Amino acid sequence: MTAHAQPWPDVLAGTPAVAVIERAITRGRLAHCLLVTGDDHDTLVSVAHAIADRLLNPPGTAPAAHRGVTAGGHPDLFTLRPTGKMRQITAESARALIGRVQVTASVGPRKVAVLHECDRMNVTAANILLKTLEEPPASTTLLLLTTHPYALLPTIRSRCLHFRFPGTAAEFTPDGWPAWLADYQAWLGRLRDGVTDKRAVADSLLAAYGLTARFGAILEAATDAAWSAQREKFPPDLSDDEQTAIETGIANGLRTRLFAGIEQATRAFALPHLQAGDAPTRRALAAAVGQLEHNVGLLRLNLNSAAVLESFLLASLRVWAARA
Repeated sequence: MTAHAQPWPDVLAGTPAVAVIERAITRGRLAHCLLVTGDDHDTLVSVAHAIADRLLNPPGTAPAAHRGVTAGGHPDLFTLRPTGKMRQITAESARALIGRVQVTASVGPRKVAVLHECDRMNVTAANILLKTLEEPPASTTLLLLTTHPYALLPTIRSRCLHFRFPGTAAEFTPDGWPAWLADYQAWLGRLRDGVTDKRAVADSLLAAYGLTARFGAILEAATDAAWSAQREKFPPDLSDDEQTAIETGIANGLRTRLFAGIEQATRAFALPHLQAGDAPTRRALAAAVGQLEHNVGLLRLNLNSAAVLESFLLASLRVWAARA
């Protein structure tokens, strides 16, 4: 078996999806467009690189002639990413990609195009891609990566072979986050025990605003650290708009994981009381989690994360303090 520079992620090696793709590549029967979905974009990128390496460096290629598929190392590998703070794939960038894959391959028999976060296409860009899927370029494989497949046009999804891969991301524990969660649960405990006078109300409000400020600092530090680590992996010809979009996407992904941690901490706090048959706690938990899900949904409207958290904490103060 030919050794590849881009292995499959360890937890995916040998899985049925990988076996199907490997067999299709070996037989030269891989579909011209794959929709690669999952919960973690980094995992999807690793899968796309593994597929591209096998297509662009086929068996029989001498090791010295292998060309890397990361950081712009292969002339027949093309990428399309969202750009700008709005993180959109525009019609102009979609046309540019289609123009590049229409030409003959440079060094081998095939071309591969990877569309990162393809659900970020605007309507015009999506229609341009749809036309290409209906009349695919010869010897070209398109890999559409997304964690939100149902945000794509149904007509695009119907023209792709679908593969879903579980996330392989490590546990997310940025500096200060375990302490934040512990303090948040302690705050819930004080609310549950009862806020009985004006001083207790004032202390609870101040604690909520303190948690909000600390959350912002943790998110900013985690984003900076993740961006510094990721930046070294990107090709040198990334535009400023593409870099802005990637950094914004990293921040959005991290804040989503932080809010998921808050939901888990809320449930963990309530669990012992639920097991004891505490009906008021059950009602408070349902109301709090419902409020959190509503507020997190507002993040997709570009509402400030501090405003979302502040709204949730103030709602939690009312919910837990009035649980009777």
